[in-house]
Amino acid sequence: MRILGIDPGLRITGFGIIDKTGQKLAYVTSGCIKSNASDSLPLRLKTLLDGIGEVITAHRPDEAAVEKVFVNVNPQSTLLLGQARGAAIAALVLANLPVAEYTALQVKQAVVGHGKAAKEQVCHMVTRLLQLPGEPSADAADALACAICHAHGGQGLGNIATHGFRVRNGRLI
Repeated sequence: MRILGIDPGLRITGFGIIDKTGQKLAYVTSGCIKSNASDSLPLRLKTLLDGIGEVITAHRPDEAAVEKVFVNVNPQSTLLLGQARGAAIAALVLANLPVAEYTALQVKQAVVGHGKAAKEQVCHMVTRLLQLPGEPSADAADALACAICHAHGGQGLGNIATHGFRVRNGRLI
């Protein structure tokens, strides 16, 4: 199975593709899609939509995993991130890919084993799990981590019914 992971962002959207054969994971490719900050919002969203479409066409993933929006202190930033995420999901759906969504907590739990892991820990574990010769960029590492989380069946909180619970310090309460 080939899995495309997406770390959405309006300025930089990370992508990472892995192959899963049995329990073995293999790195395929990763990178970033960058939109021009001086372009209008619709043009920036089109850049993301087209870029993800090109990745799908070139690598033919079977499934996709997208990181859910993290609510920021700044509502305007959260809205812009949500729009970028919507463009990413639209590109995946247009390609008829099944889309799974994971929170940052779920991704970190599956990759590092701790929901409050730092970005550096996630990047390090992605590098180790996929036996990469060097560390990918932060956005590509997050996208690869999302793909790894999906490959592991959304381990961590992914397979646990979390409705009615809260998360504190990376733990379900």
